[in-house]
Amino acid sequence: MERRGVIEQQEDQGRKRTPWRLPGTLRIPGRFAATPGQVAAIAVLIGAALLSFLPLYWMVITALQQPTLTVQLPPEWFPKAPTWQNFAELFGRPLLGRWTLNSLIVAGGITLAQLFFSTMAGYAFAKKRFLGRGFLFWLYIGSMMVPAQVTLIPLYILMSRLHLISTYWGLMLPSIAGPFGVFLMKQFMQSLPSELIDAGRIDGCSEWGIYARIILPLAKPAMAVLGIFTFVGEWNEFLWPLVITNTSEMRTLQVGLALLQDEMPMAWGVIMAGATYAAIPMVIVFLSFQRYFLKGLTVGALKG
Repeated sequence: MERRGVIEQQEDQGRKRTPWRLPGTLRIPGRFAATPGQVAAIAVLIGAALLSFLPLYWMVITALQQPTLTVQLPPEWFPKAPTWQNFAELFGRPLLGRWTLNSLIVAGGITLAQLFFSTMAGYAFAKKRFLGRGFLFWLYIGSMMVPAQVTLIPLYILMSRLHLISTYWGLMLPSIAGPFGVFLMKQFMQSLPSELIDAGRIDGCSEWGIYARIILPLAKPAMAVLGIFTFVGEWNEFLWPLVITNTSEMRTLQVGLALLQDEMPMAWGVIMAGATYAAIPMVIVFLSFQRYFLKGLTVGALKG
């Protein structure tokens, strides 16, 4: 009996070591079984990822090449003598630091304003009952269908009459509240239990206290997603800063680097060095908060 028990125990261990898989599946190292179709799909995705990475790689190696080698044919895919000359010439531009500061102020200010106004509006639309709530919400969300180019001239005229041309307020005011942020926060806050709000009222908490002490702490995941999307979008914004600024000192980084091509039309190494420099904050943000990027695919997907 003891020997039989030992044999059964060994058989059970063997079954645990050999995972079950469907007939026709392939055994891939790492205890993962996949069908040939899944393997082909993975191979296609890897190829697409490499193709997507190719422009970034080309941007970086062009920034590290000698100026005379950036236009040669065939090109060098692996620089034999990388140099920092292009970055040194870029950092020698007197206004590069001011452009970077402008972009940080504008992107950071708009992000904070979007978080403040979008959370308040989302809370009101999700948890408050008032006349015309649905009509106002969908009317505001419907403004997302209006192209930004349509409102460009009216916004410029408005900023001109308010004497906000080439100012930080002129750069930020049109974007401090957006329908996307309100929609995102409203959809997320609908999933929060209303019992928590009722409990706060019973305990004597004011409406502002409920918003600040109950709603905001629970809405941190959605706020992180909105903050990341807003900062990335505003950091890369080009059209409005180009239109609203008429002095070199008030240009943002993207506009300044684009206009740099007029001053140095064939200096591809310096231009690519500027593009690499402008992309560094985006890479840092993505690597630091990539889990929130993935969560952003599902936040706001609730019906209602």
